[in-house]
Amino acid sequence: MTNPLDPAALDAAIENVHRAGLPGLFAEVRDGEQVWCGAAGVADVTTGRPVTAGMRHRVGSITKTFTAAAVLRQVESGQIGLDTPIGRYLPKLVPGERGDAITVRMLINHTSGLAEYLPYAYPSFKAFPVVAETRPQSLDDHRFTRFDPTELIEMGVTAPAAGAPGGTPGAYSNTNYLLLDQLLEQVTGTTTEQYITRDVIERAGLRDTGFPAGPNVDGPHSQLYEAWFGMIDPPRDYSVYDMSWVGPSASLISTVTDLNRFYGLLLAGEIVSPSSLAQMQRTVPVVSQEGRTGDYGLGLHPMGGPDQGTFWGHGGTVWGAGALAMTRADGRRQMAVAVNMQRWNTLDPSGKPQPHPIDDALATLYRVAMYG
Repeated sequence: MTNPLDPAALDAAIENVHRAGLPGLFAEVRDGEQVWCGAAGVADVTTGRPVTAGMRHRVGSITKTFTAAAVLRQVESGQIGLDTPIGRYLPKLVPGERGDAITVRMLINHTSGLAEYLPYAYPSFKAFPVVAETRPQSLDDHRFTRFDPTELIEMGVTAPAAGAPGGTPGAYSNTNYLLLDQLLEQVTGTTTEQYITRDVIERAGLRDTGFPAGPNVDGPHSQLYEAWFGMIDPPRDYSVYDMSWVGPSASLISTVTDLNRFYGLLLAGEIVSPSSLAQMQRTVPVVSQEGRTGDYGLGLHPMGGPDQGTFWGHGGTVWGAGALAMTRADGRRQMAVAVNMQRWNTLDPSGKPQPHPIDDALATLYRVAMYG
């Protein structure tokens, strides 16, 4: 199992990530009542303004845990059936046989077989994210584009399928969660952002977490630097960006403290019921957008193992911003880390990301944070 927090080791580990080439990062690690907050590097490479552990940050697909919890709250109230075909709720968005075959559960755990819409919304990406032909041009083209979620869903639904409904391994796809957003809006009669805010964020008492009202991050925050596999050199600031390209499935803004609080309450059975939490922790193999196969539940994925204790949480990445939050199954040990640069790995001729010192330094930070 884990050892008590070692502040000196954590200080050294987070500083080493910055020295390995990351402009800035910050984190909170908890072990029972013991709390360590740390930060290293800069929030602005031009002015040298430092990052601080309390900054607000785009947390990307960590939002998916909030969405999954919101859906399960509606399952508990009888408004949504976890194994009901999505075609019964949204027949126009997922018509015909696929609408009959794809269940709500398959959307949440990425086994629907629906393709990722992003290469169609961002043409320069082609087969996002790791092919040699990928180019970053669409990032700038769509900085202020206001996407319609139903149009993005149509791109994913009409694209060649990533697999058969219910088949494993599943394929991670944002199309699934845009459909869950539409499902929540239909059954709650309000926007997904308003419903998740009321029923999940406020329920958890999160003071610095919310959906963006526009392209800016409100409150103290870092600039967010995108390197796009070394093709944007020096990395460019994308902290001001219209987040409709992922909608409420990945646009949440939060803090490392709020993330630890949320996952602690979730795993204590205080956001969804213990039986719903057990459903969230039922995993299937899913292939990530980076091409790695791992276990995925309903908006949660596990790390660690029997000898170290299993941690549950999620990672997230948007343009320039990344985050990872993991909480041990017993709720005692927690880690939330935020970084202000993404896709620092360059690609080899086949389009495969090459190792970078940041990868090893981050892995060491996670290991020290989670296990001591």
